[in-house]
Amino acid sequence: MDYEVMMNGNVKIGQIAPDFEATTTMGNIALNDYKGKWIVLFSHPGDFTPVCTTEIIAFARANPYFEKINTFLIGLSIDSNSSHLAWMYDIYCKTGIIIPFPIIADRNGEIARKYGMISTSVSNTETVRNVYIIDDKQKIRAILVYPMNIGRNISEILRIVKALQTADSNKQMTPANWMPCEQMIVPMPQTFESLQNRIRSIEQNRNGMSWYLSFKNPEICEIDTMPCNNRINEYNQNLYANNMEQARENKYMTNNFEENRNDNFNKNQTQKITSNETQNLNRDITYKAKENEKIENRNNENKTNIKQNTNHIQMPKFQQKNNTIQWKNFR
Repeated sequence: MDYEVMMNGNVKIGQIAPDFEATTTMGNIALNDYKGKWIVLFSHPGDFTPVCTTEIIAFARANPYFEKINTFLIGLSIDSNSSHLAWMYDIYCKTGIIIPFPIIADRNGEIARKYGMISTSVSNTETVRNVYIIDDKQKIRAILVYPMNIGRNISEILRIVKALQTADSNKQMTPANWMPCEQMIVPMPQTFESLQNRIRSIEQNRNGMSWYLSFKNPEICEIDTMPCNNRINEYNQNLYANNMEQARENKYMTNNFEENRNDNFNKNQTQKITSNETQNLNRDITYKAKENEKIENRNNENKTNIKQNTNHIQMPKFQQKNNTIQWKNFR
């Protein structure tokens, strides 16, 4: 074992990963069992904790994509194996998800100290969120350290593994925000002649900024595994899109309900107004009919009275005699 690792419990990129044997939720394992395979060894502070639970579920969902690129997940915490199993079972009961990778029960913290997973400034016992990417030659290629209150980005871990594998296969480098099968950075020329050739190539192909920064499509890129990272992002985007669509649908339904309610209210108001107007109109018609009836009755009464009075009173008659108008007396 490396003396620095033994004394300081601190591993570095490029060194051989410290070997270990451990009890896990899938039986006893040793690091040497994974020779020829890539490994993502990650630690978490404790079982039955909220952030860790979301991470374990996310790793479980991404596990098929890791396996497609010959990468295997191994979790670790200082909790007991029984605690791990109970936690896994609780996740299964609540979500239906089976954790498909082993979780190490590092009760005495031996492995955690070897890899420097315990930060004494944070906790003397709990591990922080470390990630160690170990290649197929058992060499540590990348180290990520997250604080205890921040969950890891599983898509980024998968992207790093794929970037390392693609860079090794093509002997090139990846630019910022690189995604699988995108253009890679060509190593800088080492001689002046190569520099001149690189400049001519850039002028001809327009594939770079300067002699020290030019790009090239990877010659080796496994199409089957290329979409892995994108699929996880696509899954999250689809999930988000579905949630947004559902939210929009709910909002649409709510808006429709509000519109229908407003329409119904307006219709009811219109019907109410129309009903009131009809009632008022009917009332007016009835009133006018009654008034007309009263007037007609009064006219009929007047006619009757006039006729009766006429029977008792004889109007004077005019008689013309000898061109002289004479009045006759009333009878």
